Amino acid sequence: MNKSKKVSFIMAVYNDDTNIRNSIESIQNQTYEDLEILILDDCSDDTTYSICKEMSLKDTRIKVYKNDFNLGLTRSLNKLINYSTGFYIARQDSDDSSVKFRIETQIKYIEKYNLDVCYSRAYVKESKKVMPNLSYYLPLKFIIKYKNPLIHGTLLIKKDVIESVGGYDEFYYFSQDYKLINDLIKNRYRVKIHNKPLYNLNMKNNISSNYKDIQKIYADIVKNQL
Repeated sequence: MNKSKKVSFIMAVYNDDTNIRNSIESIQNQTYEDLEILILDDCSDDTTYSICKEMSLKDTRIKVYKNDFNLGLTRSLNKLINYSTGFYIARQDSDDSSVKFRIETQIKYIEKYNLDVCYSRAYVKESKKVMPNLSYYLPLKFIIKYKNPLIHGTLLIKKDVIESVGGYDEFYYFSQDYKLINDLIKNRYRVKIHNKPLYNLNMKNNISSNYKDIQKIYADIVKNQL
């Protein structure tokens, strides 16, 4: 691996005091140490913010912000990108966790294949099933026309690359990750999915499961632009 380049983890969280500590700890325990952890509390009314602040007092890599009112995931992520100081941006959701060698593995993969963006496969927490499954073996440019096979929380991207496409499109309150990958592919950025599962994905009582219908509406808008 070449000289260390800082990674900025960005995590927007809303009312998730059950999972947030474990999620942050999985980032703190990464084998890749040159990182910062940027957390934006989206106006939670539980103890999420206080947990994050408490953890930040013990680890100077953690920086905690709070919205004055609920902005939603897309706008919150763009705020965090603006706050970030790393060469890379890494995503993680508050109810998920990363395996300890996730970032080290993804950066080696980026350097090996001269990539701009790297995702990985993930274990589903409840079943240990691996996702994406069959769609992983299909060309990304083909499968993306029909569905989004990517696990948003596994994203590792060069900061200047995500900035070059304008960050997340704020029209997309949902399916912002699907819109982002299409913007990246249209702009001919080099994207690959690592075959190893480097992430533990929650699929119960989350945005994807709770807002499935409206997510489909936004996803269909992306498809119609292809």
